[in-house]
Amino acid sequence: MTYSTETLTQADIWAATPDLATLRHKLLDLFCQLAYQEGDFVLSSGLRSSYYINKTQVTLHPQGALAVGRLIFPLLPADTQAVAGLTLGADPIVTAVSVVSVYENRPIPALIIRKEAKGYGTKAYIEGPTLPEGAKIVVLEDVVTTGQSALKAVNRLQEAGYVVEEIIALVDRKQGGAELYQSVGLKFKALFEIEEVQQRYRELAG
Repeated sequence: MTYSTETLTQADIWAATPDLATLRHKLLDLFCQLAYQEGDFVLSSGLRSSYYINKTQVTLHPQGALAVGRLIFPLLPADTQAVAGLTLGADPIVTAVSVVSVYENRPIPALIIRKEAKGYGTKAYIEGPTLPEGAKIVVLEDVVTTGQSALKAVNRLQEAGYVVEEIIALVDRKQGGAELYQSVGLKFKALFEIEEVQQRYRELAG
């Protein structure tokens, strides 16, 4: 499904609905329509898969981004001082949550974790505001498979003196990520589990 550039009516702008249950349902449909594909794919983890979730089709979609921010924000612990994630997949997610936090009168900054240190200037791994040592940060992720990507972000943040206790993802592929996080003492939540995405995909296709 190709993104339409036509001007929407107010009734078509579903991402602004005050009903979070409806918002979640609409976001799930967007994942099924724009992001979920079946075929033969090699994932970033190196594993082969019969399906792929092209998540940026949703996280860079105007309504998708707003929905992601609005649905993740309420999942953050009350003492969260920042959200962070590994570039590139988490960039639009942490940005969306940070922007939504302002409208919720609880501004939360976003941090982006580089995969390699910047080769110039400060040569930093972490981009964004400098926070006090011990600041509590929640790591956000797009799609969790083995869990290694988000764990890299956790390690970088801990090396910088921050506290990370939780990871929140958009989709859990249920291929070991949750177990990995549990093994290192991290809490984990996902907006959707893969079975729910696949079931809705088939309903829409049928």
